[in-house]
Amino acid sequence: MRLLGGRPLLAYTADAIREARLLTRVIVSTEDAEIAEASRALNLDVPFLRPQALAQDDTPTLPVIRHAVETLEGQNQFYDAICILQPTQPLRKGGEIDGCILMLENTQADSVVTVRSVPHEFNPHWVYFTQSSGFLRLSTGESQPIPRRQSLPPAVHRDGSVYLVRRDVLMIGNSLYGERVAGYSTDFRLAVNIDTEEDLRRAEELLREASHDAV
Repeated sequence: MRLLGGRPLLAYTADAIREARLLTRVIVSTEDAEIAEASRALNLDVPFLRPQALAQDDTPTLPVIRHAVETLEGQNQFYDAICILQPTQPLRKGGEIDGCILMLENTQADSVVTVRSVPHEFNPHWVYFTQSSGFLRLSTGESQPIPRRQSLPPAVHRDGSVYLVRRDVLMIGNSLYGERVAGYSTDFRLAVNIDTEEDLRRAEELLREASHDAV
């Protein structure tokens, strides 16, 4: 419900949903009456309110999504895959949602997640963990780091914009990912995952830049 550019974060996800062409149905899972009302004002469906037990600060995503699917299937509504769109990623595009869906349809992947490139200085072959002994250990488990930047293999990290998982992987495998995870690359220039006030300020800057470029 926090405002970004004078609009609630949820409105930006609603925009992306309208831009997408391959979603069969969209619902909002929330326990909050105010969020439910705001969702309906954006023409988003809120077919149930989530139990309070699944709306705590430390509630993982997996049981929330499983609850939504179980509720819909209890109403004889079945879907092949589930796409998770968190409002804290307001600058995603509808084309990214469709791109993930097409990737899932055209591959043997269990899931598809949006990803961004990792800067070379954060490549796993150059990242160390501090052990209990106080000494460092390469995150890859190798004894020596790769010496040249040019020799580093490409690395990506999930950006949280789109998660897409097959129904059986979620409900039978009890996983949001499965064993075969495919990555869909997104526009790093518009990437922001809002967890802090600083993230929100960064999103405001990106939004202003995007508006300026569109003029």
